[in-house]
Amino acid sequence: MAKYPVVAVVGATGAVGREMLKTLEQRDFPAKEVRAFASARSKGTRLPFKDTELVVEELKEDSFKGIDLALFSAGGSTSKKFAPLAAQQGCVVVDNSSAWRMEKDIPLVVPEVNPEDLHWHKGIIANPNCSTIQMVVVLKPLHDVAKIKRVVVSTYQAVSGTGQKAIQELENQVRQIFNMQEVEKKVYPHQIAFNCLPHIDVFLENDYTKEEMKMVLETQKIMHAPEIKVTATTVRVPVFYGHSESVNVEFFNKITAKEARAILSQAPGVKVLDNPRENIYPLAIYAAGEDDTFVGRIREDDTVEHGLNMWIVADNLRKGAALNAVQIAELLLIKELIRVP
Repeated sequence: MAKYPVVAVVGATGAVGREMLKTLEQRDFPAKEVRAFASARSKGTRLPFKDTELVVEELKEDSFKGIDLALFSAGGSTSKKFAPLAAQQGCVVVDNSSAWRMEKDIPLVVPEVNPEDLHWHKGIIANPNCSTIQMVVVLKPLHDVAKIKRVVVSTYQAVSGTGQKAIQELENQVRQIFNMQEVEKKVYPHQIAFNCLPHIDVFLENDYTKEEMKMVLETQKIMHAPEIKVTATTVRVPVFYGHSESVNVEFFNKITAKEARAILSQAPGVKVLDNPRENIYPLAIYAAGEDDTFVGRIREDDTVEHGLNMWIVADNLRKGAALNAVQIAELLLIKELIRVP
């Protein structure tokens, strides 16, 4: 009889935590038991799971006794404190925060891109940034064929990437504007309704935001290609779910738009929607709730010797967070990289 792990979702009451539970259920993840943890203020909250409800437990230092696998979505400070404690107790952690992503001895994994990195984990595995995930899923198959030299990416990121309070803020601001009321701003420094903010996370000394530098450094680490030049501008837009990206790629070798479409149509986790004459291209409303990363508007850039432009869209809570984490967990079981007593 197969041995199934006891699984914990940490930060279960947040937007990503709830999506993790939904994804575990929808993919019928083989768990002996699933438990939900959050902060003290959420203790006792009931969350739907399969044909029952999970009662949220308070996250404590001894919470991981008897737990084999933990999916974390509770913020960097919580992860820094609790992920090492969990690993010390024999639990494998898949962490969705940015806390561990650039640590040299911690793998940063997108299953379609670098699953081999799971073999050297030491108890903690980092889940990449949502905007990075959807981009590298598309870039890797092309890089394998033509070798990427440089990437210029501009993102158009949904408010759900900030969390439940941001979703509520956009909804409230739309109501306030239509009712001719003063717009309240709590989550973002400026109005997000009917607006675009070229500001995600904090600004750094180089005048890039932390989000932009995540895309640079994480892409290089995941693809094992520190030589790839990446520059990013990340923008928050008034969309609830689904990140969109305009990506310009310069290659060392020639690759046509037709060849790229053929390659990507066979790539795992990628769906090509590319018939502009029929107005077919990826949209955030198509991606919401979907597992695939969508790509379209693939066309050659004649301003460089070997260049392509493309438009990439994915559900940031799904593939950009919860699904990627669950896919990592599935691979850990398949590859027997997790201890199940």
